[in-house]
Amino acid sequence: MDAIELLLTRQSSPRLVAPGPDETQLKNILDAAVRVPDHGGLTPWEFIIAQGEGLSRLGEAFLNAVIKKGGDETLQGKVKGMPLRAPMVIVVVAKPKPHPKVPEFEQLLAAGCATMAMQQAAFAQGLGGIWRTGDMAFDKHLHQALGLEGSDQIVGFLYLGTPALKAPIKAKREGAHFVRYL
Repeated sequence: MDAIELLLTRQSSPRLVAPGPDETQLKNILDAAVRVPDHGGLTPWEFIIAQGEGLSRLGEAFLNAVIKKGGDETLQGKVKGMPLRAPMVIVVVAKPKPHPKVPEFEQLLAAGCATMAMQQAAFAQGLGGIWRTGDMAFDKHLHQALGLEGSDQIVGFLYLGTPALKAPIKAKREGAHFVRYL
């Protein structure tokens, strides 16, 4: 798939099944992530990979966070199974570093770009993925369970696997509709 075709046809795959990325595909996905714009070369990110038993551990961490916040049984049941919706989940964490010329905001954007690059690399290799956030991304109990510190921020949970079904192609939009010239 050429780059323009990739960029113009990429879409999220909300229903994912095994197999997930193999070793070579995962290497490409991670290598794509660290090629994104990164002002100052700060590498302000960390990628926490859950697969196999790790998915259950991530679900338990979700569950414990919801229990600590007083979430009801329905929510508890829902969050525990969330990581099991794909054979692999990559938790993308922005890890901003103090820097006189690179504000925290830029570092958060860099981590977001890394997430998008990983999803694009998965798609280019015939895999599917969906970038999810939601309340768990901001839950301090989950942050603690994952060993995050200070200003670390989860920017997303990237679910990866094989699309369970071919998603309908999104309606084509023209980028020119969102432009204003000075």
